[in-house]
Amino acid sequence: MTPRRTRTTAALIAATVLGALAGCSSEPKPHRAAEAIGTHGVKAVEPKPKPVDQGLPGMPPVLDPKDLYSADRPDKLSPVVKDFPSRVYVPNTESDTVSVIDPRTYKVIETIPVGRQPQHVVPSWDMKTLWVNNDKGNTLTPIDPKTGKVGRTVDVHDPYNLYFTPDGKYSIVMASLDRELVFRDAHTMKTVKTVPVSCYGVNHADFSADGRYFIVSCEFSGELLKVDTAKMKVVGQERLPFKGAMPQDVKISPDGKTFYIADMVANGMWVLDGKNFTTPELLPTGKGTHGLYVSRDSREMYISNRGEGTISIFDFAKKKLTKKWKLPDGGSPDMGGVSSDGKVLWLSGRYDAEVYAIDTRTGKQIARIPVGDGPHGLAVYPQPGRYSLGHTGIFR
Repeated sequence: MTPRRTRTTAALIAATVLGALAGCSSEPKPHRAAEAIGTHGVKAVEPKPKPVDQGLPGMPPVLDPKDLYSADRPDKLSPVVKDFPSRVYVPNTESDTVSVIDPRTYKVIETIPVGRQPQHVVPSWDMKTLWVNNDKGNTLTPIDPKTGKVGRTVDVHDPYNLYFTPDGKYSIVMASLDRELVFRDAHTMKTVKTVPVSCYGVNHADFSADGRYFIVSCEFSGELLKVDTAKMKVVGQERLPFKGAMPQDVKISPDGKTFYIADMVANGMWVLDGKNFTTPELLPTGKGTHGLYVSRDSREMYISNRGEGTISIFDFAKKKLTKKWKLPDGGSPDMGGVSSDGKVLWLSGRYDAEVYAIDTRTGKQIARIPVGDGPHGLAVYPQPGRYSLGHTGIFR
């Protein structure tokens, strides 16, 4: 390019720029929210923040996305329950009673008559009430955990188990024999929506980190359901890849990425990607795998093997079993919970009319306590946490 052409081109560019500036010499436009003025008078465009999924509307915010159980630290009791006496409530399915144990003395201090075949003792979402699920009696018996007084029973058909949506609006009755998920008002227990299911024996569940869905085990047909919480609708269903599978307790990992499902016939727990709901893999743990309980530091999970009288220990970080504790003289460890301080694992002895207290540091049995016949879903209460999702105490 010749010098003359260069000068001409430069002049044209300059004229164009001046013209553009002249066109902008009217009233200045306001800056957009995403723009800022830099130190040299140049606009710096800030990146727009990515929308944050706050989870199910009305659900208390997750405190730590890396640990859903961060509110469950030792003795971190909510103001709602901090003055409640420490007790272990044991529903005896064949005696139609609830045995109340004082954990300081390891003795039964009261026996409460309830309805026919009580299966689980369930803390309400607001943690103010314990609901006894009288399955064959078709009732719920409320217990005030502050005073120990029994309230008026509520008519609810086939209440095998009970859960609460993370927003605290609804209870979800696991109507096992009716083949239904029944959404009810969390306080009055009046029916809001009945969801028929094609699987058989809905019994246990746990919610995703954002509370938007939950995974349900179907005991008698060996299947899993994925349910949309807000829509109250089954959005996924799959049969477990094991002949005669009998899934039981369900628990989500601290990081919210994995669901674990105990299986008492497959003798292990299924490891499930809940988000994608793909076919889970089986991790053998022991005969008659039944209950799943997270330690107070969120590092381990206690797995009760009802058919062999043992408790397997699963390490979340290592993603493998690290220990196995054996009950002296055998037993049938079933459902239960961890003490407020995290030092004792409490489990019902389903076929032995007893309850086991186990030291979580050593795995040694502390006590075997005689109770009524067929003890099942016992609740250790109170426990740390902000709210309850149901069962024998799933706190977040």
